[in-house]
Amino acid sequence: MFIYFLIFFAKIIEVSLATVRTVLITRGEKFFGSIIGFFEVLIWLYLITTVLIGISEEPFKIVAYALGFSCGNYIGCILEDKLALGLITLNIIVSVKDGPTLARTLRAENIGVTIMDAEGLKEAKKMLILHVKRKRKSKVLKLITNTNINAVISLVDTKTIYGGYGIRK
Repeated sequence: MFIYFLIFFAKIIEVSLATVRTVLITRGEKFFGSIIGFFEVLIWLYLITTVLIGISEEPFKIVAYALGFSCGNYIGCILEDKLALGLITLNIIVSVKDGPTLARTLRAENIGVTIMDAEGLKEAKKMLILHVKRKRKSKVLKLITNTNINAVISLVDTKTIYGGYGIRK
């Protein structure tokens, strides 16, 4: 029975590491991604040999492995969300009169804002562009919401930013 729990929990750890490694590499953190990959493969090699040896006599090893894989994906996504690695770009579309007000509010919180003229279906708009660390996403969205300004907000993952204001590596 112990072997099933070992397979299950080891697979959760391995898949969670794989999720974080993938995110790190796609965000340009090759060194840390490679280090995590080393430990991920060590766990995988141990697991696969443990599962395959005696698989005919103990088919529940397959079930423990598959359940660990499923749970590992879920936990890996939660872990990645909590780590909030990287940067995001927020595109905020507001009315012409609300644009400068919202920009002042955000700048007062030390958030760099670029404001541009935009054109909506029926009227002129302002578009605010912000680049922020993902860890600050909730705070920035709450700040925008608390202004009671009617805004359309889109968020995009951003790999690299050169220059600008308010983001330090």
